[in-house]
Amino acid sequence: MVIAETERLILRHWLPSDREPFSELNADSRVMEFMPGLLAREQSDALADRIEGHFRQHGFGLCAVELRRNHSFIGFIGLNIPSFEAHFTPCVEIGWRLSADCWGQGFATEGARAIIHYVSECIALNALVSFTVPANIRSRRVMKKLGMTHSPSDDFDHPSLPGDHPLRKHLLYRMSLKGRPGEQ
Repeated sequence: MVIAETERLILRHWLPSDREPFSELNADSRVMEFMPGLLAREQSDALADRIEGHFRQHGFGLCAVELRRNHSFIGFIGLNIPSFEAHFTPCVEIGWRLSADCWGQGFATEGARAIIHYVSECIALNALVSFTVPANIRSRRVMKKLGMTHSPSDDFDHPSLPGDHPLRKHLLYRMSLKGRPGEQ
């Protein structure tokens, strides 16, 4: 089922054929630079299972993304409810993970804008968050392009990572959805 379409992208539910390219993406050290580690095929499949379960439980999730021009799977863009506790939870996070070959072409911003439009039309949410480590300049740039704002007082240590982990410190970006088109 298609969730959203843009000029260049199709954001949809996952297909069994997405598993192999998703595994390749999760095993790419460039893509996973700001994640705790690379994922083996079994771990990647387990993540895909969790993403599909999130869709079933909440009616929304991290959409598989394919290029319109050739229908190749390039990653995910969408929504997630974080499973950890922090000062800003419960919340809904907007996030993305795309093949390194697709970086620098505006796909993350384009797809995330389509998801925000989908939220304003179909889901009653007041706000979205996104977070990453300080060194992830590419994702932070997307967050800013989306109109998300950062306040240093919102920064947090990711509770799923050990205290001495180099990726523990995270920056939180926020976006209010009140007053956006489609809001009642």
